Amino acid sequence: MIKGNVLVVDDDKEIVDAIEIYLRNEGINVIKAYDGLEALEALMENDIQLILMDIMMPNMDGLRTTMKIRQEKNIPIILISAKSEDTDKILGLNMGADDYMTKPFNPLELIARVKSQLRRYTVFGNYANKKEETTEIISSGGLSLNPEAKEVLVDGELIKLTATEFGILELLLRNQGRVFSIDEIYEKVWKEPSYNAENTVAVHIRRIREKIEINPKDPKYLKVVWGIGYKIEKH
Repeated sequence: MIKGNVLVVDDDKEIVDAIEIYLRNEGINVIKAYDGLEALEALMENDIQLILMDIMMPNMDGLRTTMKIRQEKNIPIILISAKSEDTDKILGLNMGADDYMTKPFNPLELIARVKSQLRRYTVFGNYANKKEETTEIISSGGLSLNPEAKEVLVDGELIKLTATEFGILELLLRNQGRVFSIDEIYEKVWKEPSYNAENTVAVHIRRIREKIEINPKDPKYLKVVWGIGYKIEKH
């Protein structure tokens, strides 16, 4: 059973209480906050593995809170909003969120997405704390990835990636030259069926490019194959 501490942030206390019931039934511990400022305080006081956060909140909204968190931490963030427009979803992902859900949500879908993010983060983060180290390094030119240490280097410089970004890059680096469609990337990294995943994957790809490429508009490593998908070029 996947366990961990999930910080649930929403100014609607009934929604927070309902999410707590869903997650506790799965053995997941819930820490509550009711606006962005309370969320930041809870992060300082607790060991959090995932944040589930509403966008529209008083004092500090979910988008501003996401930006603040991303300055320091790579904890996965799932944003929740009553708005279903793609522009809001893309904005949230651009701010650093890993996933996005629209109210009202299906409890089973919520649980599945929470477990998916927790599973990936507990493998990615220091939370895993594996004792044995491996010397396996996957590289392409000046880009190298250490799956055990969860580190990415570009020309010797350490690059900070979120767990989702690391998962996408590892998938493509392990299969250099192979083109993966958006649906394939989503299903292999998020480990759930792909549905309208274009924006989600595209935003994560853009964020990876901004971190690993000297010129993201003319990428050396992470290439798009128009109409098909993405690949890591062999070097």
